Amino acid sequence: MKTLQAVRGMNDILPADSALWQYLETKVATLLAGYGYQQIRMPIVEPTELFKRSIGEVTDIVEKEMYTFDDRNGDSLTLRPEGTAGCVRAMLEHGLLGSGVAQKVWYTGPMFRHERPQKGRYRQFHQIGVETFNLTGPDIDAELIVLTARLWRQLGLQDAVTLELNSLGSSEDRARYRDALVTYLRERFEQLDADSQRRLDSNPLRVLDSKNPDTQALLVDAPKLADYLNDEARAHFSQLCALLDAAGVEYRINPRLVRGLDYYGLTVFEWVTDRLGAQGTVCAGGRYDGLVQQLGGKPAPAVGFAMGLERLLLLIQTLEQVPAELANQLDVYLVTVGEAAQRSGLQLAEQLRDDLPQLRMLVHCGGGSFKSQFKKADKSGAPYALILGEQETLEQTIGLKPLRDGGEQEQLAWADIAARLQQLL
Repeated sequence: MKTLQAVRGMNDILPADSALWQYLETKVATLLAGYGYQQIRMPIVEPTELFKRSIGEVTDIVEKEMYTFDDRNGDSLTLRPEGTAGCVRAMLEHGLLGSGVAQKVWYTGPMFRHERPQKGRYRQFHQIGVETFNLTGPDIDAELIVLTARLWRQLGLQDAVTLELNSLGSSEDRARYRDALVTYLRERFEQLDADSQRRLDSNPLRVLDSKNPDTQALLVDAPKLADYLNDEARAHFSQLCALLDAAGVEYRINPRLVRGLDYYGLTVFEWVTDRLGAQGTVCAGGRYDGLVQQLGGKPAPAVGFAMGLERLLLLIQTLEQVPAELANQLDVYLVTVGEAAQRSGLQLAEQLRDDLPQLRMLVHCGGGSFKSQFKKADKSGAPYALILGEQETLEQTIGLKPLRDGGEQEQLAWADIAARLQQLL
């Protein structure tokens, strides 16, 4: 019988890797709690129409990348390719945007896009997303950027990432700019790459984001979006830059930064790195003030971002910023030899867990000789072994053996174990 394997581009996260995932997720959750953000959890399957209306029917995501299927009722459903649309749907469905109350939420989980799998880009990938609603000023845009800058410092990545900023202005600004850009590019249509030629009719702003060097060369003399911004959009962007300057956050204005989703307007930003080859963006977002109304709600300002966990983890590993303590997932390995020791060991282990809630202890299961158990204790990576045999059980003592530094074994009374472990760990 053929051995079954995971779907291409959808990867298992094995026990040896999960500690680093938990480390990153905990860092982000703790940081966001410190800024007053609350977690929201949404389904991974949504009505297909949600993404057509939010992301845009002529985007690559909707046209080519979504996992879409009809369920048994004939309804078209899609595995979520991103989180913002589902978050807005949830906020509207549960009436959380009424009365102009500010909302700050975050979520985490898998997203799905049918792309060509490559390092740092998979068909099932994981994101942490942050969304805010009913806040209009550039101060909340700045807060999102400042908190991500703090995260990079906490992870030791601050020297490997660069912030890129742009303003897309209002929908009217983009419409006027789109006309000027299309006029310019049509005169040079034959010089565009095939993908940009296709986008010229469906989504011309995405031509600015082309990775083709010849197309990028054509864009050097193209009209600039900044020249088409209204006074309000200019003021918003200027104030954002002033806030970031005051906070000491360095940035580069990138006039070709447009993002890949139709719902963005005003502020857009990306944190990029040159340490991962082609997969350079590790966190990106911006304003989407029109999306709530677009999905059936009353107009509400909104801004957010998403960060890709696989790429962040890859960057942490590439820069050798994995905390040393993650290499060892155990503090103690409890060896029990004999039936009486096994019974007492289970009881003793539970008492230690009551006394030391943070203790990471593996109690040997499956029997075996002292020698075989001790070999497993040594291979476990734990710095200490507790040894409980028949004699120790009778005397209500236990051996404490250092496994890493060649130290001498101690004999302790059961009542003294917790205090001694607390000293050592």
